[in-house]
Amino acid sequence: MSKIEIKNITKTFNDVTALKNVNVNFEENHIYGLLGRNGAGKTTLLNLITGKMFPTSGEILVDGERAIENDRALSKIYCMTELNLYPEKMRVKEAFHWSAGFYPQFDMEYANTLCSQFELKTNQKIKNLSTGYTSIFKIIIALSCGSEIVIFDEPVLGLDANHREMFYKELIQNYSNHPRTFILSTHLIEEVATIIDRVIIIKNGEVIMDDEVQNVLNLGCTVSGPAGAVDQYIAGKKVLGVSTLGGLKSAYLLGQIHDIPNNLEMGKLDLQKLFIQLTNS
Repeated sequence: MSKIEIKNITKTFNDVTALKNVNVNFEENHIYGLLGRNGAGKTTLLNLITGKMFPTSGEILVDGERAIENDRALSKIYCMTELNLYPEKMRVKEAFHWSAGFYPQFDMEYANTLCSQFELKTNQKIKNLSTGYTSIFKIIIALSCGSEIVIFDEPVLGLDANHREMFYKELIQNYSNHPRTFILSTHLIEEVATIIDRVIIIKNGEVIMDDEVQNVLNLGCTVSGPAGAVDQYIAGKKVLGVSTLGGLKSAYLLGQIHDIPNNLEMGKLDLQKLFIQLTNS
């Protein structure tokens, strides 16, 4: 099994710092959610992990080996990205065989089974696929490649709700059959909240959260009710943020909460709302 260690990684572009002293590990047998607003540094981090660019400082290790310009280490990672890495004239079935040449564990039978499930015709040319079916084509390769570390960078681009649900169910089934490291970089936080078991949040090039999802959701709670009553109750407490709708208000609090007044309601933290509050600035 494989793991990735990110040690003191900084990446600058001229006078812009995209990542600043990032330290994070991707351990084996977890489904990670890599979350951040546009421009937070997610894609830069993934490009560094997969060797598409070099860090300004720091190092990346795969199973203890330096990953930079190390084909053996990088071969353990498969990354599904928005970029189309296949010749446009290539047909889907030809791309499967091409992929099998690079990834010896590629499961051709499984890939064809997924094509049937997603109704992707293997005789189609890649250039003729819609945006949604291009994503499905890439998802199938990622799930079939057999790599110990599989990265999905915005995997459901162009997919309708039914196909997104099919992907999430297949991802869970695939992981159950072959536990390994999955990394989901996505902006659809609400949809993946019940799939991922660890969450990493990046803000302005820095990791601001790295923990198990359940631990994160247990950090606090929400308190909702009439705005005046909420304001009175949260005075002096650690408040992540608030949202208001008419005369009602919800507050997102950290820490243990006690003695909730009868006119207020307490609820669990929501990962998406927590993300919004943590990354607002």
